[in-house]
Amino acid sequence: MFKEKIQSLAREVVSRHGAIMVLWVAFAALSLGSMGNMVSRLREREENFIRLWAYSMGRLADAEYDEVINAIVNERNSIPFIMMSERGTVERSNLIAEKILRDPVRLDRKISQLEGDNQYLTIAMRNGSHYFVFYGRSKTLVFLTYFPIAQIVAMCLLLWLWIVTFRSSKLNEQNRVWVGLAKETAHQLGTPTSSLLGWVEYLKTQPVDQEAVGEMGKDLAHLMKVADRFSKIGSDTPLEPVSINELVGEAVMYFRKRIPRNVELDYNGLAMAPVRARINPALFEWVIENLMKNALDALQGHGKIDVRLSRDERNLFIDVGDTGRGIARANREKIFEPGFTTKTHGWGLGLSLSRRVIEEYHKGKIFVAESEVGKGTVMRVVIKALA
Repeated sequence: MFKEKIQSLAREVVSRHGAIMVLWVAFAALSLGSMGNMVSRLREREENFIRLWAYSMGRLADAEYDEVINAIVNERNSIPFIMMSERGTVERSNLIAEKILRDPVRLDRKISQLEGDNQYLTIAMRNGSHYFVFYGRSKTLVFLTYFPIAQIVAMCLLLWLWIVTFRSSKLNEQNRVWVGLAKETAHQLGTPTSSLLGWVEYLKTQPVDQEAVGEMGKDLAHLMKVADRFSKIGSDTPLEPVSINELVGEAVMYFRKRIPRNVELDYNGLAMAPVRARINPALFEWVIENLMKNALDALQGHGKIDVRLSRDERNLFIDVGDTGRGIARANREKIFEPGFTTKTHGWGLGLSLSRRVIEEYHKGKIFVAESEVGKGTVMRVVIKALA
């Protein structure tokens, strides 16, 4: 029921933000379309203006009209151009720097640039001579032409920021859900464990198999450890120097008495030199137990689990290997996602919480070191070792 509520909440969030994204894209398309239409109309207007001016030059170019022409060019025209005679001399120009007009190399380069902007115009004068007008685009048109590119870049940046914020918000929401679930589980376990503790103490005074009562006590102590671990999720977690050989060894010893007879469990840590690391014992032991439990599930009642310790100059490695069914390559990262499971029954939380414990609390790593479908898997935990 709880899992279905989480999935329903996730669908609602995606639906809400999906509508925002559709509106964003529609607004961007409308904005860019309007800007493109504006640029096209302004370009057409400038072309018409320069053609009209060229035509007027051909009809009015006379000494008595020079003053009128100069007024039109200097005060009304915001389009850069160069007007050249058939001999290649500059007759008129507008918005072209003097240093360009005086330098033949720069002038040729500028004319080539203007030709790239627009096809040059030919002015047929009344006296039979011809002039050529090379013209570009006004600053306003240039700005509006490149503005959509800046607009697209800005929109993409904002969209990226929105996606990052949304993902962060979604992850935070999921984390709050899992932390709340963990603390509620720990709280709910408190009452029955207290009651069971009383019953175990009572059985110790009765004429019953005390070895069985002792094992019940161990299971109850382990259950209380589980409740304590869940209560620590999402809280400040103090770390302390601990012998990893002994801590993992205790988990293995507890586990060994509770596995099927056809399953073999090996551990090399008690036969090697002591290795220490700064950890939270309750949470770290839970991670090791969870890895062994997953290995046992993969064996389906028969096979081998091999827990091995090793180290280099800086790091400590705990490998939990099994001869089970293996993990498909496509699922090697998915198995750490909350809710992902290949089991018929399960919430898919174990490895997700394990990664959080190792990476966030212990600044280590947990990953699939080796795996082959049908042959088995090796899960590895890496933490910094104490000298």
